[in-house]
Parts: sequence; structure tokens; C-alpha cells
Amino acid sequence: MKQWTGIFWVVALALAPSLALHPEQGTAPPASAQVRFALGGNAAEIPADYLGGLVFLPVRVNQSAPSLFELDSTAPRSSIDPQRAAEVGYGGQPAPVLSLSDVDISLASLAGTSEPDFGGRVGRAYEGALGNDFLGSVTAELDYARQTVRLYDPAAFKYSGHGTVLPVKFVSGMPVVRAKIGEAQGKTVEADFVVNTALDASVLVFASYAQVRRLPGKVKTMPASDAPLAGAQKAVLARLRLLQLGPYIVPSPIAVFSGVDRPAGSEPRLAGEIGGDILERFTVIFDYARRRIILDRNSNFRVDDLEDMSGLSIVAGGPNLKRFEVVSVQPETPGSDAGIRKGDVIEGVDGEPAANLSLADLRALFRQIGHPYVVVLSRKGAAVTVTLRMRRLL
Repeated sequence: MKQWTGIFWVVALALAPSLALHPEQGTAPPASAQVRFALGGNAAEIPADYLGGLVFLPVRVNQSAPSLFELDSTAPRSSIDPQRAAEVGYGGQPAPVLSLSDVDISLASLAGTSEPDFGGRVGRAYEGALGNDFLGSVTAELDYARQTVRLYDPAAFKYSGHGTVLPVKFVSGMPVVRAKIGEAQGKTVEADFVVNTALDASVLVFASYAQVRRLPGKVKTMPASDAPLAGAQKAVLARLRLLQLGPYIVPSPIAVFSGVDRPAGSEPRLAGEIGGDILERFTVIFDYARRRIILDRNSNFRVDDLEDMSGLSIVAGGPNLKRFEVVSVQPETPGSDAGIRKGDVIEGVDGEPAANLSLADLRALFRQIGHPYVVVLSRKGAAVTVTLRMRRLL
């Protein structure tokens, strides 16, 4: 599932953890956590929750009620939202134990980190994140097709599949792999990309790299939202000709060319980030102990990378994040053609009340070519009905 409506809300904030990391290079995250598998075993399968390209794991902190923590391969440390910590009774005790299905992980600490805009842009309340202190202590297999995560004891893990091994180096504590991108009207070039499980996009290209390569070039682009976030005003979407990881070639991926630059102190060859909308085409194994990531393509591999076709940026709010407000409308798009305005609130689509939909549901609908949706809006207290017909924008 792709999530392109309001993508620029996602991009600017998804990069924030990367920009805050320490600048040392080449050092893998330390395996500092203590890991205990149930019944003396060395593996566990976790019933993860996949939301588009993002991955959420159910976590009990010191045997509390479960919270959904986002897996974030750019975060140096795991963290919990302070409000959620209060709700589950975690008071910042040292050496907290994170319990997932059949595995307990004791961390040195659990930071308190809030993401106030997370719910609005993702459609789900932010409760916490599992960072590289977690990934450095286990071998994690993300099965995007089956929507599960398997955790292994790194000392006992042996890979026997048919996937491709990508060597990993660590830049500012983040996993980095070599990849090739085919520029839309140019040659194929090789560069370093951060693997970012918390990026809800296919590819992000840093501003400095784009400037050197003169990207995106003379191709069709889709302008950024007017959301007042760092770098968002300068961001555009455009299609690359291809992205290649090892032997795997993904044709025509959508790239975000951002005003956000690479982390301070990182190598000049660091071109950008590879996000969840690419990773979900594979089973992905993070094996930090052996400095490798293993990719094995799944049934999603040949799915087209589709942009949002409405021209609308929408954020979720209100009780249970069921209030869907239009925060911008791009000109000369189906949204503007239908007369939708900034500030309109979506009350229903094709007879389905908004209360029965999620932000992810709306984004999925708005990637369907040609369908004329009947959209009921609330505009300054008055009901307005419009017809929204999707068409390709890239």
C-alpha cells in the first residue's frame, strides 16, 4: 500500500532523527541489549502491524499494556512517547524490559520522545520507536508480504534462502548500502543510500546530491505541499528511470527531491534514503552483527509505484484520528478541478462515512485511476458534495 497523500508531511519529519545523530562513521550500533527468547530458544515470530511501508511492533514495557512501536532504522536509541509512558505506568526506570511475543529485550534505557505531528500525517497515534540499539542486538527479518517480523539470536542465525546479500556500512549510526539509480533522462549512477524503515516513500534524494547531479532534470514533477515544515517547501516528486539494489531492478520509482540535506559529517557520496515503499517489495533481513542486509523479493515486487492522484494533502485529527482535513490543494489537479478547498473536511466518500475510514484508506482510494468518487465535504459548517475523478499526475 502506498501513502502519497500529504507525503511531504511525512518526509520532513521522517528525516528529523537522521539529522540529529552523532557524526561518527563506520561504527555499527553496539549490541548492548540483553535478549532472552522463550523456553531457551533462539527465534521468535512477532505479529507485526504494517501500515503501508511502515512497520509497527507490539511492545510491553516492564509488562505494561502493549504499545505499538514504530521500527526506525535511523533512530540511534529506542524511545517511548511521554504521554504513552504515563498511560502504561513507565516512569523512566533504568534497564527497562521490552517484551515482544516470546522474546524479552532489556535495554540500558528508554528515552522519552514525542512526535506531535505523527498522528496527523500517519493516521495513527505515536507511541514509541524501536531504534538501532534494538536492531543491533537481534537479527530481524521483516516479511512485508506476510506482515510478520521474526527475531533471531545473531549468534545462532544462519541464512539459507535465495536472497541477495548487500554489504552494510554505518554512517552516523545508520545502515547504508550501495544502490544504482537511473536518472530519468540520464545515465545510471551508483551511490550510497541510508536504509530507512521509517520513511513512508520509495526514495528520497538529499538536496546536495540532487544539486550536483542536476536532478530531477527536465522531467514532469509534482510540487510539494505548502505544509510549513523544514525543507518541505522546496520538495518535489519525480520519477527515476530505475532503482537497482544488487540484481533487483525496480522500474520507475517515485523519488522525493527534498530541501533537506544529508546528515552533517556524512560522506559526500551519501545520496539519500531508501524507504518503506521500496522495502515492502522484499523480505528484508537486518543482520548488523555481520554488517549485511539481505533482500529476497516477494509478491509485491512488480507492483507499480503510484502517486496520489487527487492533488490533496490531508491530515487526520479529532477523536480516534477520524477527522480528515484538507490542508492544501495543488493547482491543476483533480482536487482543484472538483473545487475542493483548503480547510474542507472530508465527511464521506461514495456513501462511506469518514468514521468508517482511516487515513490509509483514503490514500489508497486516491491512487485509483479514473474512478469518479462522490466526496461529501464539510465547509464552514455547510455540506458540500463534489465529484473527484483521479488521473495520473506523474
